Amino acid sequence: MTWAGCRLPEASEAGAARSTRIEKRSTKCSTSSECTPNAASGVRLHGMNKTSYLGDKPINRVGFGAMQLAGQGVFGRPRDPEAARAVLRRAIELGVDHIDTAQYYGPDVVNDLIRDTLHPYPEGLKLVTKVGGRRDEAGAWLPAQSPQELREGVEDNLRSLRVERMDLVNLRLMGEGAVATVPLAEQLGALEDLRQAGKLDLIGISSAGRDRIEEALELVELGEIQNSYSVIDREDDPIVELARERDIAYVPFFPLGSAFTGGPAKLAQDPAIAQVAEKHSATASQVALAWLLARYDRMLLIPGTTSVAHLEQNLAAADIELDADDLTALEAVEHVGPPLR
Repeated sequence: MTWAGCRLPEASEAGAARSTRIEKRSTKCSTSSECTPNAASGVRLHGMNKTSYLGDKPINRVGFGAMQLAGQGVFGRPRDPEAARAVLRRAIELGVDHIDTAQYYGPDVVNDLIRDTLHPYPEGLKLVTKVGGRRDEAGAWLPAQSPQELREGVEDNLRSLRVERMDLVNLRLMGEGAVATVPLAEQLGALEDLRQAGKLDLIGISSAGRDRIEEALELVELGEIQNSYSVIDREDDPIVELARERDIAYVPFFPLGSAFTGGPAKLAQDPAIAQVAEKHSATASQVALAWLLARYDRMLLIPGTTSVAHLEQNLAAADIELDADDLTALEAVEHVGPPLR
């Protein structure tokens, strides 16, 4: 059944697809006596999976967010392009198979760096982008929300990354909470048309409240939800639970907070995080990432950095297994709320 270019799956069909994906994941733990659920949070405390799914495709749970590879303010070229390329190369060497980007990072700069450094792309590398925004000549962030602008945004990403098909395209909503100037059905209809034309594999939604997400789920199948979320910003807890209920990947941006809320320095100052970090001989940032991985088995991380050393630290967070005492201690972390909306 279709409407406005969007497919409305029958309930039995959608349920069967979700059951198939759940069965695939559950078999990873069926052979391990250490794969035990935590009744309070539904997460696995021991033998935590380092892989999950994006749609129905396997993916490593810690990827790379490329936004910081642009210049200051995510505008223009980086001060040291070779350092940016070194980070991308090292990410692939360490097994990253999920890079999150956008044509309007720079604009074009980040996609160009990815293409020039990694193309032809390694087998299995998933490139995820977002549309719905643009930059003016001074670097200001502006909406580009009309169906035509969304189509152009997808084509710009295909061109700059030199691919024929994006693995996932997020609709990045602007001004969530304000009256929408473009109906969501028209926006998602444009992306669904591109999906059916073979330009993209999955559709996601970013910077969206629960009402918009539920509306989107009535129109298309979502491959991911991408919102601001971290151990110091838990406003999206209900949406994480919605993602769990619907078996959708949740991808937090600002997973370590942001410059607006103190970022990693704020994490390091929190006594609960410091206590857990000391116990595991880890950094505060690694604990914050491990906490996210423990929240939900389809939580996929895309921490960004311009440093190879920080990249290596971020990826090592997947080796930290938080126990029930750790998670209880981290409930005491001071919440500062979302950095922007």
